[in-house]
Amino acid sequence: MTKSTKTVKDYIRTIVDFPHEGIMFRDVTTLFADPRGFRMAIDQLLHPYAGMRFDKVVGLEARGFILGGAIAHQLSVGFVPVRKKGKLPGAVISEDYTLEYGEAVVEIHDDAIQPGEKILLVDDLLATGGTAEAGLKLIERLGGEVIGCAFIIDLPELGGRKKLEAMGMDVHALCAFDGL
Repeated sequence: MTKSTKTVKDYIRTIVDFPHEGIMFRDVTTLFADPRGFRMAIDQLLHPYAGMRFDKVVGLEARGFILGGAIAHQLSVGFVPVRKKGKLPGAVISEDYTLEYGEAVVEIHDDAIQPGEKILLVDDLLATGGTAEAGLKLIERLGGEVIGCAFIIDLPELGGRKKLEAMGMDVHALCAFDGL
């Protein structure tokens, strides 16, 4: 009898009708809570970039901070957060973007990335791509060169991957789920 091997997707819990009716929320906290699952996710997020040099990892609020911190540690590089408006204490630059349910603003410290630095952008989920696109614009405004965008989950029907690829980005996702 062979033992089945779990994939990253197997560690992700789906919560029906959260945050509102009709949404299938893909909860990565169950993945983060399992030491094997979390290690697997970090290793697999890094795999396509083996041998490449990065200067910094940029994580998108908030679950991207968890992933980005672990990846930056693994790569022995710095970590930079892209946060919601008003959360960073220093001088910032801002980028407006559209969400499925409205508009938002993200910010980055204006000295967080130096021109020419090579960046890996990380988050847990790629849906419409609005947050990632805003983060990419901030990085590029500071002169950073985004080498890749890594996500645990892609929701292909929402078009985020196509949006980022149309911007010339290399997009890597560990798994995909149908629907919203």
